[in-house]
Amino acid sequence: MNGARILLGVSGGVAAYKAAALVSTLVQRGAIVDVIMTESAERFVGSLTFASLTARPVYTSLWDAPERIPHIRLVREAEVILVAPATANLLAKLAQGIADDLLTTALLAARVPVVLAPAMNDAMFSNEATRNNLAILRARRFEFVEPEHGFLAERERGIGRLASEDRLIEALERALARRHSLSGRRIAITAGPTREPFDPVRFVSNASTGAMGIELAREAALRGGNVTLLLGPTSLEAPAGVEVVRVTTAQELHDAALQHAIGADLTIATAAVADWRPERTSDEKVKKTDGDLDVRMVRNPDVLAALGERKGATFLVGFAAETNDHEVNAREKLRLKHLDAIAVNDVRGERGFGPGENTLTLLWGQDGRRDLGTAGKPALAARLLDAIEELMQCS
Repeated sequence: MNGARILLGVSGGVAAYKAAALVSTLVQRGAIVDVIMTESAERFVGSLTFASLTARPVYTSLWDAPERIPHIRLVREAEVILVAPATANLLAKLAQGIADDLLTTALLAARVPVVLAPAMNDAMFSNEATRNNLAILRARRFEFVEPEHGFLAERERGIGRLASEDRLIEALERALARRHSLSGRRIAITAGPTREPFDPVRFVSNASTGAMGIELAREAALRGGNVTLLLGPTSLEAPAGVEVVRVTTAQELHDAALQHAIGADLTIATAAVADWRPERTSDEKVKKTDGDLDVRMVRNPDVLAALGERKGATFLVGFAAETNDHEVNAREKLRLKHLDAIAVNDVRGERGFGPGENTLTLLWGQDGRRDLGTAGKPALAARLLDAIEELMQCS
């Protein structure tokens, strides 16, 4: 914790007083702590308390030192953000992207791990609206320290007490460890579909959007990796902080992969590469006629096999989008293409494509298997990288 840069958000709940004790402990452990308080939080604990404990200014308004743009500067200087307590109101605003004060504006601009520690009455915590907001935030890669059961401010017992100081510090330490877990590592990720042109306006492709690979690139960069994303045609935006190499065809991806992925510490191949392409491409739009049209299709280069043949010390992870015999087919691909691990999912009915939820299972070796569950792709990216890092440590 020594020298760690932590941004603490304090929202307006009775448990705000516990945040002061937490700050004291963090400072004693050598952390540099900046504090943002909401207007409601100041009704429970004065900002002078936090200023005295941190020996740093406490920020309560967007207009505190506006020339320094605090909602951007503070999150860029931080290595991790903790909101404790995170009230039902704060969770609702964050889930809906509402940024009407300094804390919510800063959280919206954050590109570092954000840990939320909810605290509220148990009736509020179990309310359907709160549960929906929690689900939305989990799918967006926010981390949580669940509240505890015990005596509440309303003189009743239930779930909703702010997590203990020890649990909050554990969560911060885990987030900080992940923040640096890939520091200095070269990582290459392929993502998105390829397009194989038939003429200037028609092509052969598939339903992939590149969402999974984009989230993996974002997560790997958050963990300190030097990430190169080889990205096929997609309407989704590439994450900040990574090198992006744009490709269109399977041949272009093959060439880019051999240039950027060979020699990387970790390569994750999520791209949905077209197996075939039209043998001939017309320079002009092919006009419709009354008769049928026969198009001869030829094989594209096998990008993953090419990487497997040349991988050397690179830890190579493939993806298998299957419609039947999922794990049997994935294990065959794992063996034939010399992969270290493979993530498999069921894509019947185009499940798993797009920015929504996905279900993944990671396979390795003769019988290694980890079910990563069903979740939004940001959360799955974090789970997958956790599992991959464990395997890399053992290899």
